[in-house]
Amino acid sequence: MALPNHPPSLPEVYRSIAIPNAKGFWRKMLAFAGPGYLISVGYMDPGNWATDIAGGSRFGYTLLSVILLSNVMAILLQSLCVRLGVATGKDLAQACRDYFSPRVSFILWVLCEIAIAACDLAELLGSAIALQLLFGIPILWGVCITALDVLVLLFLQGKGFRYVEVLVIMLVATVGLCFGAEILFSQPDVGGILQGYLPNREILRNPEMLYIAVGILGATVMPHNLYLHSSIVQTRAWQPTPEKKWEAIKFGTIDSTVALSFALFINSAILIVAAATFHFSGYHEVAEIQDAYKLLSPLLGVSAASTIFGLALLASGQSSTLTATLAGQIVMEGFLGFRLPSWLRRLATRLLAIIPALIAIVFFGEQSTGKLLIFSQVVLSLQLSFAVIPLVMFTSDRRLMGEFVNPKWLKVLAWAVTTIIVSLNVWLLLQTAMGLIN
Repeated sequence: MALPNHPPSLPEVYRSIAIPNAKGFWRKMLAFAGPGYLISVGYMDPGNWATDIAGGSRFGYTLLSVILLSNVMAILLQSLCVRLGVATGKDLAQACRDYFSPRVSFILWVLCEIAIAACDLAELLGSAIALQLLFGIPILWGVCITALDVLVLLFLQGKGFRYVEVLVIMLVATVGLCFGAEILFSQPDVGGILQGYLPNREILRNPEMLYIAVGILGATVMPHNLYLHSSIVQTRAWQPTPEKKWEAIKFGTIDSTVALSFALFINSAILIVAAATFHFSGYHEVAEIQDAYKLLSPLLGVSAASTIFGLALLASGQSSTLTATLAGQIVMEGFLGFRLPSWLRRLATRLLAIIPALIAIVFFGEQSTGKLLIFSQVVLSLQLSFAVIPLVMFTSDRRLMGEFVNPKWLKVLAWAVTTIIVSLNVWLLLQTAMGLIN
């Protein structure tokens, strides 16, 4: 079943990056490298920091195995996004619009917009918290300041999509370098780390540990990343022949796998630093980002440790919010076929995140930011199933994908991962709801 032709999403950068005709592996790898790093920031955004810090401070290195499992699942799902975008020439939002009825597509669009607003809320709060910790700027003003990055994105995208990718890669590298330094400061037990990556039955036996583990798994795959990735792989000008499409799928998958492996390092580093610094010092209840910042330097005896932590948080928040605004443009164009000017679309996306943040801070105080971060992750968990299921369904449909359809082993694996993610997210939501009721 061929999908109708639609104008591409992000038309200003569609097929704008040339792919060399030479057969050299590294030249082509460099040409395809970039989209994976825009995706990777969603896997190490401020919304994930709280679960990683809580997991490390309470249970040491034990939950590293959960972070590893989460990352493997993410690599699989993002590879399906590459396959869908290259094989069909459509992003996930456009495929949903063509495959489902207008009513279903509209509902999916609304859910996705809510998820993007929730994601943007977490990024804004993370950046604002970083500005407060580093410079003493009130969170209320920090939220407003961080919203200005929309202007940076507009400027860079006007110069070319490569500039956006370079900025995000620089921010991701900053986070990686900061946590590399934090690991050196905290001097963790290498043997304990390696053992932490091995599955442990205690995770299933201990209800508190299981709850945090499910939180890590549940917040791993960001719904907007699936829409975003299936679109931005089409910024590369590969030729629309079967041979070149297979090549684009191969290099696009390598790009996302390498980038998500870097995200694995950063998420692991957050938990490792929390375990080495807090858990083995008797501080088992550290879960808030602000508490971690205040305790790092005194416990490690390194005055720069807290500052480096704050810089990493700021870089993480800013890189993540750039990609969330791009995803907002893609889902509106894909689901509705309705295009707003870039500045207006991004302003609307940002206002949807700023307004609830400002209301909560004004009426409930700055201490409400932690609850807002948790709330944003719950909203993302609720929406995730509505993005993962169509993705796996489309890429497993031979009528839609042709020769690029998922092979049988990949279909089984993809549906198994989908079942795990959906089940764990439902469980997490139920536990959260019962906690709110109690």
